[in-house]
Amino acid sequence: MAKQLNLLSTGQVITTALHTEMQRSYLEYAMSVIVGRALPDVRDGLKPVHRRILYAMHELGLTPERPYRKCARVVGDVLGKYHPHGDQSVYDALVRLVQDFSCRYPLLAGHGNFGSVDNDPPAAMRYTETRLAAIGHEGMLTEIGEETVDFIGNFDNSQQEPTVLPAQLPFLILNGCAGIAVGMATNIPPHNLNEIVDGLIALIDNPELTDEKLFTFIPGPDFPTGGEIVGISGIREAYTTGKGSIVLRGIAKIEEVAGAKGKNRRTAIIVTELPYQVNKAGWIEKVAELVNQGRLNGISDIRDESDREGMRVVIELKRDTNPQEILGNLYHQTALQTNFGAILLAIVNGQPRQLSLRNLLQEFLDFREQTLSRRYRYELGKAENRAHLVEGLLQALGNLDEVITILRQAPDGSTAKITLISRLQLTEVQADAILAMPLRRLTGLEQQNLQREFDELSQQIANLRILLSDRKELLKSLKKDLRSLKRKFGDERRTKIITEEIRVQRKGIKGEGDEDDENPKFRTQNPKLDAPPEDAILELTHRGYVRRNQPNGKKSKVDHSASENDFTLLTTPTNTHKELLIITTGAKVYPISVGDIPLSTGRNLRGTPLITLLSNTAREATEGILTRFMQPEKPEGEMILLTKQGRIKRLSLSEFTTLTRRGITITKLKEDDELLQTQFTNTGEQVILASSGGRLLRITVNEEQLPIMGRTAMGVQGMRLRLNEAMAGCVSFKTADKLLLVTRQGYAKQLPVNNLRSANRGDIGIQVCKFTNKADALAGITLFNPESEVALITNQQRVVRLALNTVTASGRDSLGESVIQLNRDEKIISVVEIP
Repeated sequence: MAKQLNLLSTGQVITTALHTEMQRSYLEYAMSVIVGRALPDVRDGLKPVHRRILYAMHELGLTPERPYRKCARVVGDVLGKYHPHGDQSVYDALVRLVQDFSCRYPLLAGHGNFGSVDNDPPAAMRYTETRLAAIGHEGMLTEIGEETVDFIGNFDNSQQEPTVLPAQLPFLILNGCAGIAVGMATNIPPHNLNEIVDGLIALIDNPELTDEKLFTFIPGPDFPTGGEIVGISGIREAYTTGKGSIVLRGIAKIEEVAGAKGKNRRTAIIVTELPYQVNKAGWIEKVAELVNQGRLNGISDIRDESDREGMRVVIELKRDTNPQEILGNLYHQTALQTNFGAILLAIVNGQPRQLSLRNLLQEFLDFREQTLSRRYRYELGKAENRAHLVEGLLQALGNLDEVITILRQAPDGSTAKITLISRLQLTEVQADAILAMPLRRLTGLEQQNLQREFDELSQQIANLRILLSDRKELLKSLKKDLRSLKRKFGDERRTKIITEEIRVQRKGIKGEGDEDDENPKFRTQNPKLDAPPEDAILELTHRGYVRRNQPNGKKSKVDHSASENDFTLLTTPTNTHKELLIITTGAKVYPISVGDIPLSTGRNLRGTPLITLLSNTAREATEGILTRFMQPEKPEGEMILLTKQGRIKRLSLSEFTTLTRRGITITKLKEDDELLQTQFTNTGEQVILASSGGRLLRITVNEEQLPIMGRTAMGVQGMRLRLNEAMAGCVSFKTADKLLLVTRQGYAKQLPVNNLRSANRGDIGIQVCKFTNKADALAGITLFNPESEVALITNQQRVVRLALNTVTASGRDSLGESVIQLNRDEKIISVVEIP
C-alpha cells in the first residue's frame, strides 16, 4: 500500500473559525460582484462590461462615420482582451446599448434586429452589426487619448484598459441603470438631456442652490417610451433621499372606431404609449386573460395595430359601458400603471453609496472638473514641448550661416550636436530637432510658418495656464462644453408629469398639469389663487381685446366708432379665480386666469389684446382666435364643433374642467382643414348647418345623429359638400321661428325654420338661396330676432351694424334684398350677433 503523504508536516497550521472564514470569503465575493459587475460607476455611469464594450469599439475604430461591423467581432474582442466571461452576457449588454426603447440616449448604433418592446429576442450576433453612436463617441471617448483617466492591466496584463471613461455628460442619470448586486440593488430612471444640463449649469453657478430650485430645472424622469408620471411626491422622495416609488402610466385615449365587419362605430380605448419596460405583447395577453376570466368586463375586442409609425393598441368596448371606468380598471389590474422603484445607488470612490440627485450631479461635476484639469495639463505639456522645439528651429534659422559652418566643420553628428548646444545655447532636444530638420525648412515660407506656429502655441499655452490657474475660467469652459452637447443631442421631453393636486378652476384650486408661462415645466403653487377672489366684470370685443373692471368702480367708456371697427361681444360678471377660455382655429383651447387680466385704467381703456396674455408657447402656435367664453360652472352641457370641410363633433363640457397653460386639443383636424364655429347645445336640441352654396341641413342632437366623442376624435361628416364648396356656419336652438341668411354680396333675408324638415347627418340639405351672381355665396347664418342687431364683417375689416327689423321675409327661391353698400372687391366674410 502506498505511503500517505503528510503535506503539512513542514508547514504551519493556522487555526481559523469557520464563521470568520465564511464571512471574509463572502465579503470578498460580494465586493467583487458589487464593484466589478453589477453596479455602475457614478462618474461615467457604466458597469465594467459596458465600459469594456465601448473601449473595445473605440480601439477597433468603429466611429459614427465608419461602416458598421459585425457584433460577433466586437464581442470577440471584448472577451479576448478585457472581459473573460460568457459571450451571451456581453452580447446582451451590447444589445441594450443599442435599443432606443431601453436607453434614453443609446450609446451604440445598430443595423439589424435588436429586439422590440414585445420582448422579441435580438438576432444572433453573427447577423447584427454595430458602431458607436454620435453621442457615445463624442460624449464618452473623444478625450480618452489625452491622459484624462487612469489605465490598469487587463485580466492577464497583456492589455491596458481604462478604469473609467472620460464622460462629458452624466450618462448614469441620462440613460439610467438597473442592477442587482449582493445585498443591494440599483434602479436609476433615465432623464432628459436638456433638463440635466440646465441643472448642472445651475449647480455650477450656485453650489448652494436649493433643492426646490434644482427641481424646477429637473422636474422628473424622462423615459424613452414616454408615458406619464402621476404625482410628484415619489419623484421628490427619490431626488432627496435616493429612494422612492414613482407612479408611471401609459397614454390612453377614448375614441370612436369603426366596428369589425362593417358594424356600427364603437367606443374604444386607444393605448399609444406603455410604461417603461412593460412588454406590450405580454400586457395584451394579460388583458385578454382577465377578460376571459371575467375579472375585466365591458371589453368586446382587443387588437394590436402598431406599426413603424408607433404603438397603437385598440380595446373595443361593449355598448352601454363606461369607458372611464374600464380605463380605471386597466390601470388598477394591469401594467398600464406601474410603480417604478427608484434607487439612486452607484459606486463612489470604490464603495457603493445611495445618493440624492444633488449628490449624484455634484459627483459628476467633480469628476468632470478633474478630467478637464488633466486634459488641459496634458495639452499644456504637449504645447510647451512643441513650442520648445519650434523656438530652437527659429533660433537656428536666425543664425543659419553659423549653423551651416558648424555642420561643415563637424566630423560627425555628435560633435555637431555638442557644438550647437554650446554656441547657440540650445538644449539637447532642440539640437536634435535642428539636425533632423530637412532642407525645405530653410525656405522663407517655412520660416514664416514656423513663426506663425510659435505665436499660436504661445497663445495656446497662455490660455491653458489661465484655465489651470483660475477655477472660474475652468468652470466657464465646462459650461461651454455642456451647452455645446445640449445643442447637438438635446431633444424634447417624452414623459408627461401630472402633479398630485387636482385642479378645479371654478373653486380656485390649483392643480393638475399646470405650467409656468416662461418655463415649460409644471408648477404646483399659484400665489394669486391663495388670495381671496375679487369680483370683476369682463368685457370682450370683436377685435380680440379684453377689459377687466371693478363692479363698484368707474366703468371704462370706449367709443367703438366706425373707424375702430370694434364692438363688445360679451359682458359678464366673474371673479379673479375663474378662467376665460380661448378657442383657436387650430382647435386648441387655452385658459387665461381672470386675475392675470390687467384692470382697465385711464391709459388702458381699450383693453388688453388677448393674444398677449397667452404663454409664449401658445402665442407661437396660435393660428387665430375663433371664440372666447368663461369656463362653464357646470360641466353637464355640450358643445358642437364645426370645421370648414363640414366635419362636426359633439363634445362634453367636462373636457374643459382640467386645462394647462399649454392648452389642449379638442378635435383632430386634417391638414387643410380648420375650426369654423362652436355652439353650445344640449341633447334634444336642433342644429342647422349651412353651406356656402346656399343649402341648409336640419338635424337633431342625439346619440344617433351626433354622438358625444372624445377630444382626440376627428368628428363625423355633418353635411355633404359639393366641389369648391365649404361650410358657412351653424346654429343650435331649442325653439326658434326664423333664421337670418346673409350672402357675400350683401343680400339678406329671413327664413322660417318650418320650411326646413329634419334630415339625417351626411345628407346634402335643402337649397334655400339661388344666387344671381356666380361670385356670390352664403356668408353666414344666425337666429332671427327682430329686436337685435348683427355685425357684418367684410374682408376689408369693415364692420357694419344691421338692425334685423329692417330685413324682410323671403321664400326659399328668393335671394333677399341688398342691405349693405360694398366697395370694389369687398365681400362679407362673417355675420356676428351683437348682444
